[in-house]
Amino acid sequence: MVNKRVDLSPEQIEHLKSLVTGLVSTNETVLDQHGRDESAIPPVRPSAVVMPKSTEEVSKVLSYCNAQKIPVVAFGAGSSLEGHVLPLFGGVSLDLTEMNKIIEIRPDDLLVRVEPGVHRVALNEKLSSSGLFFSVDPGADATLGGMAATGAAGTTTVRYGSMRDNVLALTAVLADGTIIKTGRETRKLSAGYDLTRLLVGSEGTLAVITELTLRVFGIPEKMAAAIVRFNTLADGVTAATAIVRSGISIARCEFLDAKCIKNVNAHDGLNLTEMPTLFFEFHGSPAGVAEDAASVKSIVEEFGGSEFEWTTDEGARRKLWQARHNAYWAGIAANPGKRAVSTDAAVPLSKLSDAVTVANQLLSKHPYPYSILGHVADANFHCFIVTDPAKPEELEDVRHITHELTMKM
Repeated sequence: MVNKRVDLSPEQIEHLKSLVTGLVSTNETVLDQHGRDESAIPPVRPSAVVMPKSTEEVSKVLSYCNAQKIPVVAFGAGSSLEGHVLPLFGGVSLDLTEMNKIIEIRPDDLLVRVEPGVHRVALNEKLSSSGLFFSVDPGADATLGGMAATGAAGTTTVRYGSMRDNVLALTAVLADGTIIKTGRETRKLSAGYDLTRLLVGSEGTLAVITELTLRVFGIPEKMAAAIVRFNTLADGVTAATAIVRSGISIARCEFLDAKCIKNVNAHDGLNLTEMPTLFFEFHGSPAGVAEDAASVKSIVEEFGGSEFEWTTDEGARRKLWQARHNAYWAGIAANPGKRAVSTDAAVPLSKLSDAVTVANQLLSKHPYPYSILGHVADANFHCFIVTDPAKPEELEDVRHITHELTMKM
């Protein structure tokens, strides 16, 4: 096991260049780009960046690095908020963005095959002409390989599921260079172990993903967005969990605290009331969307929800969800020069309101600006805690705070 930094020799660099048709770089700017992500964690440079263009090239690189005991960390968009791509022990940053082909779109089977460097937004732009879309939406325009490796979920999980639900098959390369194929192009598979689900969410520790077969869906006939305000965040979360349990067909259900709303107002030019707020989205027929919105309005009013508004205007809907996706950046913009630690907690649905209350109470005792938001369907919420990158002791303090928060939940 590697437990100290590994820097490559000139001979090792030259050998890596012989293994791939893509770039092998030790340029300082390139190393810097691959030594950080969007998290508050201090950057760590790799010793080299390798950009393969095929599964076979990935296999050659991993086989060589395994024999030479060179650590390898896969790199996609670098959009992680939690340090996934940082090469803590140097070695090779394996950049998969040159593997960016949409190999096959099969509308009749509702599936696509892609390479890992394809970005989520680019895939949906391509799919739209076929009346299809890929549903998993973590907010960032991540690569699909990175989304699979981290087991990404997001705002649409309540209706369409997470990456674990939407990856049907994989091609991947093990540490010794062995190429494996998992899964089938079917939604049901009972022939042997479910290795696909094992690899999804394994964060590169088991294999490097080099091809994905994904489920896609038909674009809904009608989409609508809705918002509703609450006096307390706990009231809003309690109402949202009641809606999820009711079985109403919602496509998205997100909660944002008052600080989030203040930040996105400033960042995205909105004028939302600065109160804890739920964002909803509905998909279906025009009549079905209207019925679902009316059902949600009835439930939230039982829990003290006010100012319920809904719209089928496409521009307004997109603007609302863009603001939700910008919540992290809005918090950074409100604190110039700072970075934020993002927690990522999941609890049983029945415990979500209590967990959010505990987080709010704990964080309010400390001097760091923070905001809380989350996905109700999978009882998953985030705390964005702002720190000063010029003061490493703040990051260490926040680590202790997040550990305390974890133990309290």
